[in-house]
Amino acid sequence: MPGFYLRGAFIQFMPTFLVPLPNVIMFQYNPESMTHTWKPSSPVVTEAGNKSNPLAVQSLPAESFSFTLSMDSNDTIADGLATAPLAQATGLYSRLCALEMLLYPTGAFSSTQLVGTVSSALSSAASGGATQQNTNVPQYMTPTVLFIWGPARIVPVRITGLTITETLYDAALLNPVHAEAQVSFDVLTPDEVTTLQDALSQVATVAYTYSQAFRQAMALANLANTVESVLGMLPFG
Repeated sequence: MPGFYLRGAFIQFMPTFLVPLPNVIMFQYNPESMTHTWKPSSPVVTEAGNKSNPLAVQSLPAESFSFTLSMDSNDTIADGLATAPLAQATGLYSRLCALEMLLYPTGAFSSTQLVGTVSSALSSAASGGATQQNTNVPQYMTPTVLFIWGPARIVPVRITGLTITETLYDAALLNPVHAEAQVSFDVLTPDEVTTLQDALSQVATVAYTYSQAFRQAMALANLANTVESVLGMLPFG
């Protein structure tokens, strides 16, 4: 597509030997539609016999998104972008792998995790499995990801679903050259963000606070749409 246009993206910070390296997955084409789902929080439950406020809730509402991403490596090659050589060599495989890694626990295949798992297995085998509950099995943590959709939506998310449909392949190595990815994810709430322990926890907190403040500002701006005839029907004022 000629000209500049703002694209959505996922950003995952990956640990490296030197500094946290962000894995930026820029959308080749913005999705044509997006489903934004809200689930109200559960009401507050009181002891038997006590009346509760019908509007009292336990937490903030749950928020989720889902959409379909279209990808085509031939368009990348034709555009002559800096990523064209990679697209010629691997098609869409690198882009698809980047999406898939959003679901894998951070460090799940690192040498440290491997040594810890093997050591636990050996200890359990040597003791006949009696100390299985005390083995040092590493805890897996899925990566924190930022979803960026324009300046108003920059929120920390957890990927909950990914379905990739590959439709075309190159003749040389059978790399996928055209595919669609159905992605779904939940927005992390402030309570969930505060429990994060990775390098992105502070960034996630700032992102959520910023996006929520922008949303509140836009809700206040909606006051400009107030229609006097509607206000006149209210039984007060």
